[in-house]
Amino acid sequence: MGCFGFLKVMMFAFNGIIFLAGAAILGVGIWVKVDSGSILSFLGKIENAPAELSQVLNVGYLLIAIGLLLLVIGFLGCCGAVKESKCMLLLFFIIVLLVFIAEVAGAVVILVFRPLADELFKKFGTAAVQNIKKDYGKNSDITGLWNTTMTTLKCCGFYNASDFVNSPYYVDHNKLFPSQCCPSMSNPCNQTMVDSDMTITGCFPKIKQLIDDNTVVIVGVALGIAALEICAMAVSMTLYCRIKSRGD
Repeated sequence: MGCFGFLKVMMFAFNGIIFLAGAAILGVGIWVKVDSGSILSFLGKIENAPAELSQVLNVGYLLIAIGLLLLVIGFLGCCGAVKESKCMLLLFFIIVLLVFIAEVAGAVVILVFRPLADELFKKFGTAAVQNIKKDYGKNSDITGLWNTTMTTLKCCGFYNASDFVNSPYYVDHNKLFPSQCCPSMSNPCNQTMVDSDMTITGCFPKIKQLIDDNTVVIVGVALGIAALEICAMAVSMTLYCRIKSRGD
């Protein structure tokens, strides 16, 4: 197998993985849109949430679009390499280049508008706490979604246990906090027991801490993806130049 054949095999294998990843992301996107009990549904039920949050609720459509895009890229890359189609390889190169440019632009926008994002999270936090104080323990849907979120992430409230003070649950249970806020996480407890365990934090600080702890990994993955995209463009253009024109 010569260099040209090796590049064809690598191109096929690489884009085969992209195609499968696209199918998986497409499936997740469809599931998010269909699953009414997901966290996104929970976010949509929070009253007084900032208007900008409505864009987050479209993440299902975003995943579907990304999945379809990866399917197209994977198909063009695989078929272009196997059939030695200059047209498919050129389309593959153009699409990957556009995606790369969009990623760079997105990174710049995130850095520039970071203060705006912080303000959005602050507004959402206020709305989430108001939602707990108004509906937790009274609205079964809101209560169930908060319980699921807190159990999954092993957290308590949006910021901390104080979010539940004066909520319907807190009032009806003689000033007790949900079991997720308690050291044993099995039974409701009072303020003294909550204060005795400093390991249970709010869901927002927990998620933020997870992101902060994995910043190096996230940056590494992002750089790795960018490197793969550059390599894919280089390989596709090399194959394009090596393939004799066949009237594609």
